[in-house]
Amino acid sequence: MARTPAAALRLVEPNTAASATERIVEAVTTAIVERRLMPGTKLVEQQIADLFSVSRTVVRQALNRLSRDRLVTLEPARGAFVAMPSIDEARQVFEVRRLLEGSIVRQLARRIDEAQLAELRAHLREERQAVAREDVGARTRLLADFHVVLARLLGNEVLVQMIADLLSRSQLIALMYQSGHSADHSQAEHVEIVQALERRDGRLAARLMEQHITSVERNLRLDPRSPDLASVLKPRGDKP
Repeated sequence: MARTPAAALRLVEPNTAASATERIVEAVTTAIVERRLMPGTKLVEQQIADLFSVSRTVVRQALNRLSRDRLVTLEPARGAFVAMPSIDEARQVFEVRRLLEGSIVRQLARRIDEAQLAELRAHLREERQAVAREDVGARTRLLADFHVVLARLLGNEVLVQMIADLLSRSQLIALMYQSGHSADHSQAEHVEIVQALERRDGRLAARLMEQHITSVERNLRLDPRSPDLASVLKPRGDKP
């Protein structure tokens, strides 16, 4: 059963310490990352205002910020919609991810300590458990968070935010273009990346990360094949 936008947002527990604008941005972003808000979904200002007990002015501020992050599209006289990334944008997002995330694991391999490795192993266990119990929301969030955790271990908060933004956009792209990359496959690739980090092999870790991101991209339907007109329109009684 499809969820309404309000239902998708309601599943996120609000953080009372955050500002109203921040809470709305976080709720929408989390719903996108967990694939509960589909591309093209209309985000009704009044509905969101009622849900968060805020004014429509606050909602507009949140939607404007989400628009700057390329997660929401604002259309004059029509309102706000969850973004629908183009094929060109999708390719660019994955290209940037390969560059950034390959560099992240290469650097991390040189400085990672046992406590950080233990954190990554614990994250992998959570991933594996969520995949095994077929918890779609948890496994989707955890598989995305793996990439954010790697950036955070470098201690660069600007980089963490950049990766988080790219991951949110990647989730929209996966929804738009029907990703065929299975959760099992992603989890296994994450394990291999951590094993390379355990060996402090930055070159291998970077290659595995780039292969992982390329594999995710290749499993998207970014290149739909045009059918052969003769084969499509040919009368069924005709012989080949």
